[in-house]
Amino acid sequence: MKKNIKAELSQNFASGLVVFLVALPLCLGIALASGAPPLSGIIAGIIGGIVVGSISNSNISVSGPAAGLTAIVLTAITDLGAFELFLCAGLIAGILQLVLGFIRAGSISNYFPNNVIEGMLAGIGIIIILKQIPHALGFDSDNMSSETLFENGINFNYFNEVFGAIHPGAIVVTIVSVIILLTWENVPLLRRIKMLPGALVAVIAGILLNQLFVSSGSSLAISSEHLVTLPVPQSADDFKNLITMPNFEGFLNTKVWIVGATIAIVASIETLLCIEASDRLDTRRRITDTNLELKAQGIGNLFSSLIGGLPMTSVVVRSSANANAGATSKTSAIIHGVLLLICVLSIPFILNLIPLATLAAVLILVGYKLAKPATFKHFWHNGKYQFIPFVATVLAVVFTDLLKGVGIGLAISIFYILQGNMKRAYYLSREKLNDADELTIKLAEEVSFLNKAAIKKTLKNIKSGSKVIIDARTTSYITTDVLEMIQDFANVRAKEENIEVELIGFKTSYRDYENDQDSHVSITHKRAM
Repeated sequence: MKKNIKAELSQNFASGLVVFLVALPLCLGIALASGAPPLSGIIAGIIGGIVVGSISNSNISVSGPAAGLTAIVLTAITDLGAFELFLCAGLIAGILQLVLGFIRAGSISNYFPNNVIEGMLAGIGIIIILKQIPHALGFDSDNMSSETLFENGINFNYFNEVFGAIHPGAIVVTIVSVIILLTWENVPLLRRIKMLPGALVAVIAGILLNQLFVSSGSSLAISSEHLVTLPVPQSADDFKNLITMPNFEGFLNTKVWIVGATIAIVASIETLLCIEASDRLDTRRRITDTNLELKAQGIGNLFSSLIGGLPMTSVVVRSSANANAGATSKTSAIIHGVLLLICVLSIPFILNLIPLATLAAVLILVGYKLAKPATFKHFWHNGKYQFIPFVATVLAVVFTDLLKGVGIGLAISIFYILQGNMKRAYYLSREKLNDADELTIKLAEEVSFLNKAAIKKTLKNIKSGSKVIIDARTTSYITTDVLEMIQDFANVRAKEENIEVELIGFKTSYRDYENDQDSHVSITHKRAM
């Protein structure tokens, strides 16, 4: 047993170190983007690694604070007015995720169209970029007026104040950080250095550059209000004060419950989608128990919220970094959590040297990846039925909020699905006779109530004196509503309007898939040729 543990540690320590180096700037950056204390992002990363990593049976997935939740967290903290109340919403989210796990809701992600999910992520990417522009320019958003970027939608007056108070030093750090990040991704030789992620190099460069400005007395020096602010414990009491407890009075607040339910739904969907991606990255093709994963995430969010951490999900960036670094088991995720814990307890004074402009640069590129033009181009080429719900979701997420955005995208997707389903109800061909048209209506394999409107419209438009052939030879199921409508057409209207009807392949009964009983409709009318 000891040999197995030793082998696990030796095989996965390097990949755990890589994930730690990727996660550190992302945990701080996502907390920044969420309007939460920087330490809350680190806490979520620690819990995601140690607690969720220990419970989950995913061998590749890594959990932590997610960019996909930033819009919800930012809005919720502002609306609730206190971070402690928001932590109570995190507890509710954890409880609801546990319930989802126990009722075996792990397959929920299968019912969300890909274009809506991609639209949600793209909308989040745009929000992240817009929210990080002030930090990239060196503007201290905490000292601005009460108006925000998303005051009743996008508030464009926000940028007047931002661009009126830019800091040249922050702009230099942002530009250097972006150049490093882009170079690291696009130069193959640098990309192979798995032990040194581009985000970490950008953070180190940002610290060194600002220290150079400070030591030289340059006007480009970035002051403390534009740097990361983590508590630096000096005593045992200080260590205790690192923990922020939730305000349990939030359980009596309806808004807190709504936020908790929203986080639970979105975090669960994002987790399940990431788990699906992580399983594809696993070279051994092991399959994760999604119901156990929901329970693990629920327990993780309970622990995180109890000690002042952000809500978490399984996250694609860290999971893909984990797979690329050669992880063989979940030990790698646990190691990354332990390293984050050691880091925040031992070197917070170093982390407090990180310019917010550097983290903004990291997050702007994360946002760009979520909302890159190639994604828009992909759905454009897939046709309007894919593109319109995608763009509608993006716009609705940016201009309203994430839950409404996804709801609008789903509604439009369902509309197109129903429309497409109606069109596939039958194949219609038309031939010219001497004085009248001959129509052949070939019914699909299954004809449900969704097809009733399309077939009704077709039958309504048949002219007097026509000949109609309705072919049901390949049809295995027809709903009673449609059968009765065809019966009425053949036995009543066809007689009145001299329409010749030929019915082919109709059975005396069809099995009703919903209640598993036969549906009997007698269609007796058939005019002679």
